[in-house]
Amino acid sequence: MDETSQLSEFGKIFIYLIMGVLFVLFTFFIGKLVAPKKPNPEKLTSYECGEEPQGNSWIQFNSRFYVIALVFLLFDVELAFIFPWATVFSQQELINADSYWGWLSLFEMFIFVGILLIGLVYVWKKGDLNWIRPEQYLPVSPSKIPLSAYLALNTETYQTKSFTLNSEIPIAEKVITETPVSSGKPGFTPKFKRPAL
Repeated sequence: MDETSQLSEFGKIFIYLIMGVLFVLFTFFIGKLVAPKKPNPEKLTSYECGEEPQGNSWIQFNSRFYVIALVFLLFDVELAFIFPWATVFSQQELINADSYWGWLSLFEMFIFVGILLIGLVYVWKKGDLNWIRPEQYLPVSPSKIPLSAYLALNTETYQTKSFTLNSEIPIAEKVITETPVSSGKPGFTPKFKRPAL
């Protein structure tokens, strides 16, 4: 007589998840139990690859770091796709079953790598992979105003009044206007409607 399992496939997954959570919590507990607790100012500073942190952490950084990280991630994912492909299609049994599988998979992988290489060439030609800052150039606009007019405007000196903190500001004389004396009666006559019977 066959014994049936009292545990379904979802139950096995649930037990696996519970064991994973318990393992992580047990590891944290052992770390808290064994680790020494002696904080000092040097331990509490932020660690940046052995460098002493200086200045404000909210600074702008070069966007090229982000672009290089994305290109690296792209080719890293490419390797993650190529390795299983090479493992599966290197099996002689699969190729012997149908010879077109090998040619099809090779052609698909050439298309995949080709698309990624076209993207790399595009980013390279655009100059996003250059670490050296490109040369700065003056923008050219189709303006009819000559450049000398802008230079004259920018080099012109303007006279400003000196400012002191104790300078007196002339106060305008107050104009007193007579306000009309209001009577106790409202300016409108309220009208109430009687409710309909």
